[in-house]
Amino acid sequence: MGSDRLLKVALTPFILVFVASAAAAYDVNEVALGASEKEIKQRFPYANCRPLEWPTRAADRRCDDSRISFGGVDASVTFYLRRDAVEGFDVRFGRQELERVKEFLRKRYGAPAAEGPAPVTAEWKNKTERAVLTAEQGRRRASLLVSRGTFEEELYKVR
Repeated sequence: MGSDRLLKVALTPFILVFVASAAAAYDVNEVALGASEKEIKQRFPYANCRPLEWPTRAADRRCDDSRISFGGVDASVTFYLRRDAVEGFDVRFGRQELERVKEFLRKRYGAPAAEGPAPVTAEWKNKTERAVLTAEQGRRRASLLVSRGTFEEELYKVR
């Protein structure tokens, strides 16, 4: 075998891992952006789903589950749906688990597009989706907010 061909064969697994991680969808326990309420209930049977309490363009329903495991960390999650599709979700966990969650996300999504001190400690982005890991000083909980489009700006704009 020629050295060029040998190099290509040797690098193929690494290229596949890189492509797979770059293409990984932002999800929480296999429920990704765009999933339906039925998919949420299949993965989180104890989720409480109901209409959103305020009118907004970002979502019309929410599903909450207060006892989940995310990357081996005890957490809670709120999914926000619009027209039966997840537009965003917020995973909350103990601030003391921040580094553990950040490491889990690095393995899952690759290196963050940006990192810094609290409150925004890391951010991952692709064309229309983003994942923002925050931990405000003095707060017991940290959060991972994953959304697409203008969800974050629209969520608390009351219409």
